[in-house]
Amino acid sequence: MNNMDINKILSVLSKMDKKDLEVGIAKANEILNSKDKDEIINKIKNSNK
Repeated sequence: MNNMDINKILSVLSKMDKKDLEVGIAKANEILNSKDKDEIINKIKNSNK
């Protein structure tokens, strides 16, 4: 990852509401700790529709 990518990520994160950020981190943590990542990713995609 280069500095431009990191700057874009930091810019997006700085604009996020704390609650939204916490929800996103919780979802990412659930995916990283799960053995069935595809199922969780599909649930997230379907819940955002």
